[in-house]
Amino acid sequence: MNKFAQTICKHRKLILIIALLLLIPAVIGMKVTKINYDILVYLPEEVETIQGENILSQDFNMGAFSIVILDNMSAKEINNLEKEIKKINNVEKAVSIVDVIGTQIPVEMLPDEIKDKIYKENETIMLVTFKEQISADSTMQAVEKIREITDEHCKISGMTATVLDTRNLSDSEIAIYVIIAVILCLIILEIALDSYIAPILLLLNIGMAILYNMGTNIFLGEISYITKAISSVLQLGVTMDFAIFLYHSYMQEKENITDINKAMANAIKKTLLSVVGSSLTTIAGFLALCSMNLTLGKDIGLVMAKGVLMGVICVITVLPAMILACNNLIEKTKHKQILPKFTGVKNFVVKHYKAIVIAFVILLPIAFYGYQNTKVYYNLDKSLPKTLESVIANNELKEKFNMVSMELMLIDKNIPDTQINQMLDEIESLEGIEWTMGYSKMSNLGIPKEMIPQEVLEIFQNEKYQMILINSHYEMATDELNNQVTRVNEIIKKYDENAILAGEGPLMKDLVEISDHDFNSVNTVSIAIIFIIMIIVLKSASLPVILIAVIEFAIFINMGIPYYTQTTLPFIASIVIGTIQLGATIDYAILITTKYITGRKEGKDKKEVIEEALGTSIGSIMISGLCFFGATFGVGAYSKIEMIGSLCTLMSRGAIVSMICVIFVLPAFLMTFDKIICKTTIGIRKHKN
Repeated sequence: MNKFAQTICKHRKLILIIALLLLIPAVIGMKVTKINYDILVYLPEEVETIQGENILSQDFNMGAFSIVILDNMSAKEINNLEKEIKKINNVEKAVSIVDVIGTQIPVEMLPDEIKDKIYKENETIMLVTFKEQISADSTMQAVEKIREITDEHCKISGMTATVLDTRNLSDSEIAIYVIIAVILCLIILEIALDSYIAPILLLLNIGMAILYNMGTNIFLGEISYITKAISSVLQLGVTMDFAIFLYHSYMQEKENITDINKAMANAIKKTLLSVVGSSLTTIAGFLALCSMNLTLGKDIGLVMAKGVLMGVICVITVLPAMILACNNLIEKTKHKQILPKFTGVKNFVVKHYKAIVIAFVILLPIAFYGYQNTKVYYNLDKSLPKTLESVIANNELKEKFNMVSMELMLIDKNIPDTQINQMLDEIESLEGIEWTMGYSKMSNLGIPKEMIPQEVLEIFQNEKYQMILINSHYEMATDELNNQVTRVNEIIKKYDENAILAGEGPLMKDLVEISDHDFNSVNTVSIAIIFIIMIIVLKSASLPVILIAVIEFAIFINMGIPYYTQTTLPFIASIVIGTIQLGATIDYAILITTKYITGRKEGKDKKEVIEEALGTSIGSIMISGLCFFGATFGVGAYSKIEMIGSLCTLMSRGAIVSMICVIFVLPAFLMTFDKIICKTTIGIRKHKN
C-alpha cells in the first residue's frame, strides 16, 4: 500500500500525461457508441410478442410501420406521394385506399364501413412499412426523409417517429445537463471547501472519470438514451465524496508533515482503505439492477457500476497528481470555510433521540403507504412534450380516426376464411375494439379480391402466416387495453394455438407485467447484496439491519411524496430509484457507524461516541448529499423528457431525504439499540468481555 502511494506521488507528471492521452480514445469511444432510444427493445427475447415482432420483420419484411395522415390531398397527389416514399431506402411498402380504388373512382362510392374509418374531415391515411426494426438507424432516416418530402399538412405517427423525436430532443439536452450539474456542484464545493481552485480540480478529475466511463461503453455495444442522459450527472454526484475525502485527508496530513509527497502518500493510503469499502456498496447497488428482466436495468447498472470504479481509480491516481501539481495554487487561493459546524444539530439529535425514534414510528406507516400506492404510467408518449411532431400525429390519429392501439395478429395461413371471419366477429364483439382487417374480410367489405393489388395482399399474407390488423380505442398500457389483449389472445388461441398477437399494445402489456415483477425483485436483490457486504465490513448482525432500515425509510419518504402530491411517475423511475438511492447513500450511514464502532471499542460511552461521530461526520455528509443533489436537481428541473426529469428529481430529493435521515434517525437508533449492537458486533463484544 505504501509503495503504491509513493509511486503515485513520485510519477505524478507521467500519470497526468497518460491520463490526458487516454482522453483521446475515451472521446472517440463515446462518439461511436451506439445509443438506443426504444425502451421496448429491452424486453426479453423469449417473450411471445417479441417473437411475433421477429416474424413480422423476417417473414413480412415489416420491421416497423408508420401511419401517415394526409390532409386535403387528391387521389392523384396521394398516388404521386406513394411513389416518392417507395423510393426511400428501407421503405418496404406504402399503401392507401388509392391502391385499391385507383385515382378515378370517387371516395363517395366506397362502402360506408371503409369510408367512415379512413376519411375524416378531408383527411385520410397511408400505411408505410419499413424493412428494419423500429429503432434502426435506417428506419429513423427513412422517417426523416418522409418528413422532408411531405409538407406541413402531412403528419407521421408511429413508434419510429416517437423514437426519432426522443433522440433529437435528448441529444439537444445532454450537454446542458452536464453544464447545469457542474455549475451547481461548483457552487456547493466553493462554499464547502477551503480553496477556490480545489473544487475545479475535483470537478476536472471526476470529469475525466466520466469520459473514461462513457468511452468504455463501446465494449457494451450500445447503451440506452436514459443511461446516456443520467450516467454523467449520477456519476458526478455519487463519486464526488471520494474526491472530497482525499482532499480533506491530504489537508489534514499537511498540518503535521511538511513534505507534500509524504502527506499525499498518507492521504492516498487512508483514502484507498476507506473508499474501496464505501464504493463496494454503491457498486453492489448498481449491479443489483442487472437482475431485472427488463434489460434496461442491466444497461444502467453496468454503466454506473463501471462509472463508480472509474471514479475510485481516478481519485487515487489522477487526483493526487493534479493536487500535487497545483499545490501552490491551492495554497494561494485558500479562504475561510463558509459551511458551519452544525453543533446545534448534533446537540439536538443527542438530546432528543427518543423523540426522533417516536417520530420515525409515526411517519413510517404514512411513508410506506405512499410508497406502495404511488401511481406510475407506461405510455411512453406521456413522457414527451406535447409539441413534438410524433406526439401531435399520434394524438390526431387517436382523436380523428380512433386509432389508439394497433395490434397485429399472426395466424396460420391455411385456416379457412369462414373460421377466420368467425374469429374476427368474436374479437369485434369485445368492448373497445374499433375494427379488424385481414385478407379474409376484404370481400365482405365489398372489395373483390381480384381488384386488390398484389402489393396490398402481400401485407396480409405470406407462405406461412396471414396477418390481421386489430384496432382498439383503448389507451396504451392501461388496464382496459391489457385486459382486452388477454381476451383477444384467448380467442385466437382457440382457432390456432400457435397464433401470436404482436404490436405496440401487446408489447406494452408485457412491459407492464415484467416491470411489476422487476419492481419487487430488484429491491430485494439490492437489499440482500448490500446487507451481506455490510455484515462483512461492519462485523455485526444488528448494524446492517439498522442502516438499511434508515435508508429504506428515506426511500419510502422519497417515493411516497408523489402519492400525496398526486404525481404520476414513469414506470422506470419507480423500479430503479430505490436501488440507486440505497446504493448511493448508504455510505452516509456507514461513515457515522464506523466512527461509532471505533469509539465503542475504545470504551467510550454511547452518548460521547455519538457526539464525536456525528460532530465529525455531519459536514462530510452534508457536502456529499448536496453535491449529489446539485448534480441531479438542475437536470430534473430542466429536462423536457419526463422519463429523465422524473429520475433526476427523485434522485436529487432522495439525496436530501437520505442525508436528513442519516443525520437524525441513525444516531437515534444507535443510541436506542446500543446494548443490542454491542452484543452482536464482534469488536465491541470482545472489548466488553
